[in-house]
Amino acid sequence: MIDEMSFLYECLFKICVSILCGSVLGIERKKRNLSVGLRTLVLICVSSALLSILSYYMVEMESQKGFSGGDPTRIVAGVVSGIGFLGGGAIMHQGLNIKGLTSAAIIWTASTLGLCIGAGMYVQSAVVLVVAVFLLIVLGKVEDRFFPAGKSKTLHLVFESADVDIVKVKETIEANGFIVCDLNMSHVIASRQLILRYLVKAPNKDDFSSVIAALQKIDTLSEFSVTD
Repeated sequence: MIDEMSFLYECLFKICVSILCGSVLGIERKKRNLSVGLRTLVLICVSSALLSILSYYMVEMESQKGFSGGDPTRIVAGVVSGIGFLGGGAIMHQGLNIKGLTSAAIIWTASTLGLCIGAGMYVQSAVVLVVAVFLLIVLGKVEDRFFPAGKSKTLHLVFESADVDIVKVKETIEANGFIVCDLNMSHVIASRQLILRYLVKAPNKDDFSSVIAALQKIDTLSEFSVTD
């Protein structure tokens, strides 16, 4: 038999904890100016917690009325299946890059935390929340420090000579933090222009003056562009 008042207080406590967990994840995303923000993750976490509470409540009501065979995991299974569609909406393809994978994973995390809080697994939820925040903040800085070249871009170079040392060009590009993945080359015979298109992993920076200056020392560089 469910004590209605104690059950109500317990539900309110679970909802407050789920708001806190969703807020922590949402603030982290918002500080990075990403599409999945505070309201989205709080709503996901709170809704999942409430659905978990509902699943338990329905089974208890069925047992009190003499019904048996209630499955408390059926609503949880529906949440796990449905949250994938919401996570998929956070993934976007921009040029050569795919963005939103981490945000989609956080949507899963927020939903899982909500379900666990609804089931009363407070310690486990707290541990996962701490681990998630650690991964997002600390490992994000580690990735930027040791793997700075992360975004795929295209370098478009135009030289006013066909006798450019391509090996030297590649070495110069790599010396400035780029990782060369592929090369496409074209030669305009009439103007003797050499056009090089490098598919690269680019460092997270906006100032490319150093690589431009280094390339100009190799030969007459007339055009330089970086595109996604």
